[in-house]
Amino acid sequence: MRRHILDTFDGVTALEAAGDTFFIYDPHGDLPAQRQFPFATIVTGDHYDTVSDLSRAGAYRLNIGLTRARYAALFGPAPSQRDEQGVLDTGADYAATDVLLPHPVYASQHWVCVVNPGDATLHLVRTLLTEAHAFAARKYANHRARRSPA
Repeated sequence: MRRHILDTFDGVTALEAAGDTFFIYDPHGDLPAQRQFPFATIVTGDHYDTVSDLSRAGAYRLNIGLTRARYAALFGPAPSQRDEQGVLDTGADYAATDVLLPHPVYASQHWVCVVNPGDATLHLVRTLLTEAHAFAARKYANHRARRSPA
């Protein structure tokens, strides 16, 4: 999946930390640190939450940031109720593999996830990555336009 993202989408930088990968759209390498927000991530362990059980051998979770409208088309309004660990109450089995789900922590910001994408989700995942990349490119262009002298 990492290779697919880097080979398919232009202007993407991959930052790595603790075995996880954060994909940022920054074609000119000029985004200030506070604006370097990923449009997709690959998480390989339970460092942020444990509900996806990423401690299983070979397990990873692909996370994708969507527009509000796209998220709503897939799952309805974004959830807001959290349990005592901060996990959003969506009724989803976050450990299920090859199933598109609301993100356990960031669904309220319109993020979705898939543990070990495979045959059931691969086409949709690739479509969502294309949309997320395009959304990141629009935000980047808007940021550059605001910075340009009039």
